[in-house]
Amino acid sequence: MAEFAGKVVLVTGAQQGIGREAALAFAEAGADVAVNYLDDEAAGRRLADEIGGHGRRAVAVRADVARLPEIEAMVAAVVRQLGPVDVLINNAGVFPRVAAAAMSEDDWDYVLDVNLKGSFFCARAAAREMIAHGRDGAIVNLASQAIRGSSPRGVHYAASKGGIVSMTRALALELAPHRIRVNAIAPGLTDTAQPRYGMSEAEIAERVREIPLGRIGQPRDIANAALFLASKAAAYITGQTLHVNGGTYMP
Repeated sequence: MAEFAGKVVLVTGAQQGIGREAALAFAEAGADVAVNYLDDEAAGRRLADEIGGHGRRAVAVRADVARLPEIEAMVAAVVRQLGPVDVLINNAGVFPRVAAAAMSEDDWDYVLDVNLKGSFFCARAAAREMIAHGRDGAIVNLASQAIRGSSPRGVHYAASKGGIVSMTRALALELAPHRIRVNAIAPGLTDTAQPRYGMSEAEIAERVREIPLGRIGQPRDIANAALFLASKAAAYITGQTLHVNGGTYMP
């Protein structure tokens, strides 16, 4: 039997990149998957259809994770259409690059609201359902190598991802009595649209040359880490941050 057969997995920010690949990976492992998207309904629905092609149930749900009412409506829709959430992949995030000296209050609030506040309230909503239905659960939060502070024009982003790591530890302690595990993944340079918003292809190639394993990370590399952390193989792991970076940072 597939590892996640009979499980319901909610992936936020699943319309592209790491989120999309995570949704597919869980479907291939037997899960029914809720695909959260923000502004590309067609991409969300295409992904849901692709998951259906794996013989799994899927639903595409629009929600802005910076807005608590939309988070609560999203989780309620998932429970209504698929059943209680067993696994949450907190992937939705933004990184508009802004120099610290030019950063506005709106710039700061936008990134913190999506990346940190959104991740917490998605976790809260999912955990409430897990607890109410007496289900063991797993929450995987997406952090970043930016937690090291090496994030040009990204003070707000680094702060949000550092907060993810601290939040992960605190949530892991609080939710452990309910048999809900909470972990984080800190990806290194990954082949998605995100690094291209702030780096040229030449700059990305230069960064790749610095990676000990000799290649850029792929979204499936991060998705596989999420699969592991949500699986029975990680049943005794909680409150940890798994660094998936090809060897560029070895804590």
